[in-house]
Amino acid sequence: MNPRHSQRLPRGVYLITPEDHDDTRLLARVIPLLPHVACLQYRNKLGDSVQRQRQAHALQLACRDAHVPFIVNDDAVLAAEVGADGVHLGEHDDAITAARMLLGPNAIVGVSCYDDASLAQRAAAAGADYVAFGAFFWSTTKPGARRAPIALLRETQDLGLPQVAIGGITPDNAHIVIAAGADLIAVISGVFDAPDPLATTRAYAALFD
Repeated sequence: MNPRHSQRLPRGVYLITPEDHDDTRLLARVIPLLPHVACLQYRNKLGDSVQRQRQAHALQLACRDAHVPFIVNDDAVLAAEVGADGVHLGEHDDAITAARMLLGPNAIVGVSCYDDASLAQRAAAAGADYVAFGAFFWSTTKPGARRAPIALLRETQDLGLPQVAIGGITPDNAHIVIAAGADLIAVISGVFDAPDPLATTRAYAALFD
């Protein structure tokens, strides 16, 4: 087994939740997919704090039942409040050390490194558990996102951390980033905008078999 892989964050689909103000609908969209993903990230940029805590708590319980790591985007405080397994930090989010102090030594702390190997090196040195790069392809979720070269995945493998690839990844192009070294592929619209989200999630997951 690749030493970068772990039981806490295995290779596979890194599913990110869509924006959905309807709690019942959000859970109905996400729960059937959990048996086929490596982890779930809760991402909600539009809801208020009450909705975000309510949704995050419900998703955390669903992930616990499915034995899937649950990660909260951007908000270490919310992650701590709902007992999440970890937090994903962006370029301008809380420092890794602050998140670690809040969530504990066993928390999964991931960092967006975009197209920048130096950010990944600093994240590794600060104790990150994984690094995320992208966008590798044009993305409907973030159409103006910085584009990362495929070679970046190969160039940063010596960091010894799992690598997450994000940005416009489809079942047709995912093999490109996986072959370059991506341990996980992060998807939102690729799954939730698909005609059959369950079949599409299975298609992504099958690429890691």
